[in-house]
Amino acid sequence: MVDHDDGKKVNQVVDPGKGYELPLLLFAGFRTLIDRLHAELARQGHPGLRPAHGFAMQAIGVEGATASDIGRRLGVSKQAAGKTVDRLLALGYAERADDPADARRKLVRLTPRGDDALARSAAVFDELRAEWAATLGPARVRDMEAALRTVVPAETTYRLDATSWLGTP
Repeated sequence: MVDHDDGKKVNQVVDPGKGYELPLLLFAGFRTLIDRLHAELARQGHPGLRPAHGFAMQAIGVEGATASDIGRRLGVSKQAAGKTVDRLLALGYAERADDPADARRKLVRLTPRGDDALARSAAVFDELRAEWAATLGPARVRDMEAALRTVVPAETTYRLDATSWLGTP
């Protein structure tokens, strides 16, 4: 596996089959799915969406969330979350609203455009899974999912804070 940056090789795995290859292959599979998702979303009318936006929209959730909640769910600072929220607002995927439970707080909520992007994402992921099943066989994909459910602790299955791995505040 090699990343290309202006023709220069970086992050090159030179000894396949070693223990460190598994996380790289898992990440490459994830990256492949996400890249294909965003190419299709762009084709379907959502060209400005980036992977970070999808994570942020998931963190906003159905009920909405404050910038602090979003930051906590993503594992980033309130300020970093605020920048992402500002971009979602500018793109029309989210809006700010008064919190009905506390007039001092502002909630970020998804707009119909944000809901549409998430619904389209779910449909595209279903299509991509079907492609993997066509290539690998449905039983192998089900086995891979079952194996990952076995080794991934339940409390981390749907964690969104991957950015904290990279040192983001």
